Amino acid sequence: MQTEKSLSLLTPEPVEHRFFTDPDKAVARLEQLYASATKFLIEAFNRAASGERTAARFRSYYPEIRFVTSRYDQIDSRLSFGHVAEPGTYATTVTRPDLFRHYLRQQISLLIQNHNVPVSIGPSSTPIPLHFAMAGRGDVQLPENGDLTLSLRDLFDVPDLATTNDDIVNGERLRNDDGSLPLALFSAQRVDYSLARLAHYTATAPEHFQNHILFTNYQFYVDEFEAYARAQLRDPESGYSAFVAPGDTIITDPDAPIPPLSRLPQMPTYHLKRHRGAGITLVNIGVGPSNAKTATDHIAVLRPHAWLMVGHCAGLRNSQALGDFVLAHAYLREDNVLDADLPVWVPIPALAEIQIALQDAVAEITQLEGFALKRIMRTGTVATIDNRNWELRDQSGPVQRLSQSRAIALDMESATIAANGFRFRVPYGTLLCVSDKPLHGELKLPGMASSFYRSQVSRHLQIGIRAMELLRDMPMEKIHSRKLRSFSETAFL
Repeated sequence: MQTEKSLSLLTPEPVEHRFFTDPDKAVARLEQLYASATKFLIEAFNRAASGERTAARFRSYYPEIRFVTSRYDQIDSRLSFGHVAEPGTYATTVTRPDLFRHYLRQQISLLIQNHNVPVSIGPSSTPIPLHFAMAGRGDVQLPENGDLTLSLRDLFDVPDLATTNDDIVNGERLRNDDGSLPLALFSAQRVDYSLARLAHYTATAPEHFQNHILFTNYQFYVDEFEAYARAQLRDPESGYSAFVAPGDTIITDPDAPIPPLSRLPQMPTYHLKRHRGAGITLVNIGVGPSNAKTATDHIAVLRPHAWLMVGHCAGLRNSQALGDFVLAHAYLREDNVLDADLPVWVPIPALAEIQIALQDAVAEITQLEGFALKRIMRTGTVATIDNRNWELRDQSGPVQRLSQSRAIALDMESATIAANGFRFRVPYGTLLCVSDKPLHGELKLPGMASSFYRSQVSRHLQIGIRAMELLRDMPMEKIHSRKLRSFSETAFL
């Protein structure tokens, strides 16, 4: 049998880098290069899968954006992205430029505008794994029984987890392998990995995700979101154009049925779509910090403008009542899932823009203000733990820590979502609803739970949606705060 070393290497015809000062033409070039590279791999795979013998390996390369500046330019510091801090060569690989067209155009435009230097577009030296090139393609020819008689690793590049990581995000990689500085937070391989995971976990294609993400931990919110979406589709002035359910079921008719799936995905996700991704996506992440981390790890590559947690929590103060709201302004992290990526000593600040939007939304939906508003909404520390049955352990330790932290609520997701928002530079916030008070003997009985959910979920979801609408109308430079940027940041948001 021939080994990898004995096989010749076939690649597409080499092309040169081109310089662009027009962001639209630069993005069009990225799309052309990516389409050509993936077509080469798909055609080679189809031939190999049909039984054609070959003595070669096939390889295509991701396109890249490269940028060189020799000056310390004075940039408007109010904008936290769109510029580099010092002279040098900057580069990033790119995948799915069709999916990221608007984002890429925006980021390239800012870079050219701020530094008055063109960008260079051409092939990189990073191979495209066949699995990622095949994602979402309708021109892949698989055997009828799904069995392959060939080993993909013998003929094609496959995903390499050694190079698919968060080193740039975590500040652990300051330079690319060729000595250039990172231009974006995620490499093409890292993006492709998450796009594949998103489709798996949510049962919806990545292109349906909107720029404003709501996370919840109960199915009740999904039912209300669908009802809200249908009402918006009935209103021609709403600006919303379609509703997407798991299985990529798309409806534009407010009365159209949504066929149920035989098996729901792990994190059912629903999208109320608007032009250029300005709509709202709701993700039911279920219960637990592991799910919260998984969802945000992958959604982060889509570079959303904000994500909010709207779920239920345990109220920790006797003065709270079931149904009260909790607006988190600090987080006690005992979720343990992000400790290796973001040490617990790193503070997770409240973001003023998000806090104001949430508070204004609560006031608008409840029609309360001043002291009346304070009676139903409390601001304070939210504790997130990884033990759902923490009440069954000796309470002296946990209760003392909760008291010392001044925590007012406890759940299993919020701090994880906020911490990953901080890590990925995605604006974040939390508005929870008190569903029980375990420290004070107020637990939900079955009848109480049903009544509580019916009366509270609709209002809570409306508040989350309204907050997102307020954030949607906010200028980009205001919502993407400098508080989320480190000393030396990538130019791309």
